[in-house]
Amino acid sequence: MLMSYEFVIDSYAWVEYFRGTKEGEKAKQFIESGKAATSSISIAELSEKYKRENLTFEEDFNFIMSSTKIISMNIKIALSAGKINFENKKKIKNWGMADAIILATANLINAKVITGDERFGERNLKIH
Repeated sequence: MLMSYEFVIDSYAWVEYFRGTKEGEKAKQFIESGKAATSSISIAELSEKYKRENLTFEEDFNFIMSSTKIISMNIKIALSAGKINFENKKKIKNWGMADAIILATANLINAKVITGDERFGERNLKIH
């Protein structure tokens, strides 16, 4: 059941976690809590990043799949993301649709986004 997840781990947090950085250490408690989800858009972002950096994604992908609930975009998330994206593009520099989808996913399940990105607002948890 989706409602049992308290955190949505964004791409930034995953990258830091896998790199073993100080920020990744902060993300670890949320990732390994058993209460974390990941938006499918983050899988796309990570897949592209690993390809761009000529890294193998398979092992990290398998860990993401086994340690968090993957939430695919549905019509509720899509409609909410469109509204969030429209509003946030007006006031937040470099806001993107992927950010809107991650935030809409978190909003749908009443969770907090675990991120290093300041653009997500006060309600969410920064790891830096």
